[in-house]
Amino acid sequence: MGRIYVGTAGWSYKDWYGIVYPAQPDKEFKELDYLARFFNTVEVNSTFYRSANSFMGAAWVRKTAHNPDFLFTLKVWQRFTHRREPYGADEVDLYLDGIRPVADAGKLGALLLQFPWSFKNGDRERQWLSGLFSAFSGFPLVVELRHGSWDVPATADFLAGHGAGLAAIDQPVIGNSIPPKPVLTGTVGYIRLHGRNYANWFPPKDGGDTGAAGPGARYDYLYSAAEIDEWAGKVKQIAEKAERTFVIQNNHPWGQAVANSLQMKAALGEDMITAPETLVEKYPDLRRIVSGV
Repeated sequence: MGRIYVGTAGWSYKDWYGIVYPAQPDKEFKELDYLARFFNTVEVNSTFYRSANSFMGAAWVRKTAHNPDFLFTLKVWQRFTHRREPYGADEVDLYLDGIRPVADAGKLGALLLQFPWSFKNGDRERQWLSGLFSAFSGFPLVVELRHGSWDVPATADFLAGHGAGLAAIDQPVIGNSIPPKPVLTGTVGYIRLHGRNYANWFPPKDGGDTGAAGPGARYDYLYSAAEIDEWAGKVKQIAEKAERTFVIQNNHPWGQAVANSLQMKAALGEDMITAPETLVEKYPDLRRIVSGV
């Protein structure tokens, strides 16, 4: 069985203070440094919104140096996944230059190409993917596809032919959305748990309030122990054949992703689970699995 890495999507959330992070941290406090005490991976989502720079990449490596087993997964810039205008080699180089310190340090677990629901299975879309596989060749690539048209055997064959992984996603299955179906198509297994908040998955058409969690309301969901156990079984199946498997919790509001990630570690067989006391106070079910705070 290959190594399993469990962690969260992102780490910079204001509502984590007083729950995951200290309510009043000292001036030396670093969020990523702190989170790496409990997990061996994190998915960097800031690289989806803009290209990183080498200074940022080097800082991420430095802040996690105390955990030698730590690996990053990095979302690829939305320029390549959410826009269809032709891109140039200069844009690819801009993105890669920013993440180079992570790769050079041996800390890059995977690059995630996250596509929107509107990206449907067709000739042009497959050509677009082929172009990206060529542009980012030499890096471990994983693709997240959300539209149900990709839920056909040919998709796995196509990705496997390019050596790219397919992210299994847990999300509200609304309309023609792809269902959760772990399939290994490359050397990297990847699971993203977005939550099952059906009520808030799509924003109000009138642009109204999205609730207490603000724009992140769609991810406001706490997995039950039974749901975590169910996914842990699927993770183990993938990990049996993958070189590495990443399990990323994206249900971030109020530190739920952190709580569920700790539960996932326990469900996968880890027996030395530590957690911030404030998190355990917020989610008392964690007392059954934590061995220290």
